[in-house]
Amino acid sequence: MALRSTIMDNNSFRAEHAADLDPQTRRLTERRDDVLGGSYRLFYRRPVHLVRGEGQYLWDAEGQKYLDMYNNVASIGHAHPAVAQAVNAQMLRLNTHTRYLHERILDYTDDLLATLPEYLDAGDFKAMYMCTGSEANDLALRVAKAHTGGTGLIATTEAYHGNSELSSLVSPALGSGQPIGEHVWLLPAPDRYRTGVAEIGSWFAEKVRAAIADMESKGVKFAGFIADSIFSSDGVLPGSYLKEAVDVVHSSGGVFIADEVQPGFARTGDQFWGFAAHAVTPDMITTGKPMGNGIPVSGLFAKADVLASFSDTVPYFNTFGGNPVSMAAAQAVLEVIRQEGLQEHARDLGAAALTRFTQLGETHQSVGDVRGAGLFIGFELVKDRATKEPDRGLALNLLEELRQRGVLTSVAGPHGNVLKLRPPLPFTHTDIDWASEALDASLKALS
Repeated sequence: MALRSTIMDNNSFRAEHAADLDPQTRRLTERRDDVLGGSYRLFYRRPVHLVRGEGQYLWDAEGQKYLDMYNNVASIGHAHPAVAQAVNAQMLRLNTHTRYLHERILDYTDDLLATLPEYLDAGDFKAMYMCTGSEANDLALRVAKAHTGGTGLIATTEAYHGNSELSSLVSPALGSGQPIGEHVWLLPAPDRYRTGVAEIGSWFAEKVRAAIADMESKGVKFAGFIADSIFSSDGVLPGSYLKEAVDVVHSSGGVFIADEVQPGFARTGDQFWGFAAHAVTPDMITTGKPMGNGIPVSGLFAKADVLASFSDTVPYFNTFGGNPVSMAAAQAVLEVIRQEGLQEHARDLGAAALTRFTQLGETHQSVGDVRGAGLFIGFELVKDRATKEPDRGLALNLLEELRQRGVLTSVAGPHGNVLKLRPPLPFTHTDIDWASEALDASLKALS
């Protein structure tokens, strides 16, 4: 039997929970079993039947209100009217593929590339569009291999980069039922808390250097390193420590793929792009979910010479990638981030939330570490602060207690013991109160 996936199975409904469900919820879970493939998962031992969302809030079929502390799909808020209006207006005019001329895809590309950090030249990058982050990472891996002539890839031991065939090969978080690529080297994540290493950047760079040397000793040519810059699935590891490792990648002839599906689009507050916190130069940037706020759209933004190695040889066409409706949604998201000051909001509210959750953690011995950047916070549960032994059982029970108090989130990390607190960006001080009071009450109930 395959080991459970840390991102799919930790906080999931299973057959043994069915007896505790109310009749309506049980009927819905049974219908899913009848008509949907078995790979799907539901959150919670008692699944939530959602029917409406607005901003950072959700309502279930019985009218109960929830605080969404997990969703980076509706990053600027559930059912944002600006996105709905943009999509509706464009759908009433035209929606087709990219083999006809249309201004929207060009205007959006110019606008998005203008958000790159000042130390990068936006003119060095070209864009390609898809529908999902998985597709974007899949294409980035193809480009990396074409540009370098290599096949060797580096990822971290709990990374998640997608569910296409190529992207799943560098996604160990999917569980042991998903094979890792033959030429994929997995490294431990740069986790200061668990390693106790202060100079985590040098520590991680040495791991990268050793992996490349091991590849070469086995006759495998190095192609590249893929990472999301906050190491979301590895347990939420913010900081500014990747530059030395990326320098090793470049000096070894490889490319760096910055997977910005989770840390990008103003999420981490200080920067629009997560990788900018590390002052690194990616060869390719991929994005997805938050880009369209619920409309499927994703992108690959690559250095022109890197992309040319692939695109000058191989035609690429994605029927729905870059269509006018998706571009309208993506443009609306960018405009809302600017007009509502959501990057600055994520910085300020994130700092306030981190302070509050850290103070809360100090009063509960089961909290080992609280860390974050902007509105992306990891809340780690342990059995013993001295040994740092992870407490997965407590983390999973805590999720259920929070759900009862109207707060929805999930877990991350190799041990499934880190609460991943990642609300939609319109989060407020009142929401910090709600979340912290629910955390406090839930921890007390479980102590």
